[in-house]
Amino acid sequence: MDELKGGSLKNVDEAELGEKSVVDEIKEEQEEEEEDEEALPHSEFLDIFEEGLALMVQDPLLCDLPIQVTLEEVNSQVALEYGQAMTVRVCKADGEVMPIVVVQSATVLDLKKAIRRYMELKQQREGGVKHISWKYVWRTFHLVFNAEKLEDDKRKLKDYGIRNRDEVTFLKKLRMK
Repeated sequence: MDELKGGSLKNVDEAELGEKSVVDEIKEEQEEEEEDEEALPHSEFLDIFEEGLALMVQDPLLCDLPIQVTLEEVNSQVALEYGQAMTVRVCKADGEVMPIVVVQSATVLDLKKAIRRYMELKQQREGGVKHISWKYVWRTFHLVFNAEKLEDDKRKLKDYGIRNRDEVTFLKKLRMK
């Protein structure tokens, strides 16, 4: 009989423990909800994020990046530092030089896309022209390296002999009459 009594006490203790764990779970859920209510509004979160980003950009590795840096720009800078990417200096007719970062195995098309992204970010930051027709740009201009036109979009930059810090020029196409 004592064994039964002991066995039933065991069952009661387990049942009570089971109830306590359910109660504990409910309390934990309520605490999580209270923490969610104390969460920051979106604008405050953005302010904190931008402050942290500004501190991160002060790092010597990332100091060349603008204050309103994107994740893509940070990743490109890190890839440059590890030798996984290269900077191609693209010279425009007005004398402006655009430092374009592409991976080591980039194609001409990758370079064109990186130029487009660079210009879009620049326009966003400076509030310039709203839209550029890239079909028009590539129909009107060549990219040229060492007097050779980069015409094949699928060809790798390395195949043209382009290395880190080399200059590629925008050159207006001559119209055939």
